[in-house]
Amino acid sequence: MKEFKNKEKFIELRAEDWSFEKIAKEIKVSKQTLINWSKELKYEIANLKAIKIDALREKYFLTEKAKIEVLGERLKRLIKAIEIIEGPLGDIPLKPEHLYELFIKFYKLLQEVEFHHQFFSEKEIKDRNKLDELLSQFE
Repeated sequence: MKEFKNKEKFIELRAEDWSFEKIAKEIKVSKQTLINWSKELKYEIANLKAIKIDALREKYFLTEKAKIEVLGERLKRLIKAIEIIEGPLGDIPLKPEHLYELFIKFYKLLQEVEFHHQFFSEKEIKDRNKLDELLSQFE
């Protein structure tokens, strides 16, 4: 039972990109055991990592509708800021366009991050584990 819980925790931490050394200290299991588990559980780890990245992507990359709404609101605020700057308070050294340039650059950088993850069904995991076992006999 304890090994099962440790394996679950291991899958979770590896999906978070924790090192074997850090995980070994956290769950008090040897690094060699973790390396063995890594081979045994690689598809489960890959699935969980893909789920986590998918959730991050959903959190930080808005839907088309939300993008239009957010950008529309930002545009309205930018127009108000420009009116303030060009109006009676025109001597304030405020340049909101610089903030938007930074926002656009950062957003483009986030979009350039590539996500290549594949989900595996339980059957695919079992089949791949069997194949890995067979191939390991020839190493």
